[in-house]
Amino acid sequence: MIIIETERLILRELEETDVEGMFTLDSDAQVHQFLGNKPVSTIDESRADIKFIRAQYIENGIGRWAVIEKESNQFVGWSGLKLIKENINYHCNYYDIGYRFISKFWGKGYATESARAVMEYGFNTLKLNEIIGIADIENQASINVLEKLGLKKINIFEYHGKAHQWLKIEKF
Repeated sequence: MIIIETERLILRELEETDVEGMFTLDSDAQVHQFLGNKPVSTIDESRADIKFIRAQYIENGIGRWAVIEKESNQFVGWSGLKLIKENINYHCNYYDIGYRFISKFWGKGYATESARAVMEYGFNTLKLNEIIGIADIENQASINVLEKLGLKKINIFEYHGKAHQWLKIEKF
């Protein structure tokens, strides 16, 4: 199990015991506003999502990680890298940085804090040369996080019928 600690957070592999937190996260329509508006409706869907992500750890050596708030020991969301193997915006086999948090934890800087640690892990431990970020062009909060991390806007492309921003950072 990979563990990264930041000042306020612990990042570790998602576990089956995170299912309640994942359901709280992914059943919230507000969280899914820029993700295709398809929140989960059953805890079994969250259980399947965790199983899917855990399979990525085995298959790809990386996947999204649970984010735990140190002060409360609460599951607050996930953050991490994902190996994208399908063709998106004329690219495939690249590492995407992503994060998703339970809405009551928004505005605390957790996305930036966790994603910065993830990015350092990607460059320093995985020896990646670049990391990609993708966000719905209307999701300015997520774009702001990616830009704070140093990712630069490359182009706008269509993804699942909506305009998305493609951002990239190269090894620093």
